[in-house]
Amino acid sequence: MKPEIVFVIARAENGVIGRNGDLPWRIPEDLRRFKALTMGAPMIMGRKTFESLPRLLPGRRHIVLTRGDWWAEGAEVAHTVEEALALADRPRVSIVGGADIFRLFEPLADRIELTEVRGNVEGDTVVPPFAGWREKAREDHDGYSFVTLVR
Repeated sequence: MKPEIVFVIARAENGVIGRNGDLPWRIPEDLRRFKALTMGAPMIMGRKTFESLPRLLPGRRHIVLTRGDWWAEGAEVAHTVEEALALADRPRVSIVGGADIFRLFEPLADRIELTEVRGNVEGDTVVPPFAGWREKAREDHDGYSFVTLVR
């Protein structure tokens, strides 16, 4: 049975999600929301996203989808989407980046938990707008919004 696949992503209006392997903004509320949304669920990410983490995040498994022969302590390695989902083996999975991983999982995703950062931000990692999704909830704040998208 397929798990619920949830994207947890922060994205600027121009599509930027990263700069030099890091977030191009500091929004403490977004980090708290990320923790709340991912806690207890396996997180699937790419190698660069894993390497950008300050440390292993407690209470979550770190499944790294990579093409190469790679290993890191605390990471469970998968080489295909199917292998990553089989490793997760839970009712809900968080997809946390980067851009290639979001692209691979979008056809399977059930929900997107988006932090919509207002403005155009300089960066080197971009995710295009999500087409075919509808807004289910929105919570506006100064400079950003928390948005839930569903199919």
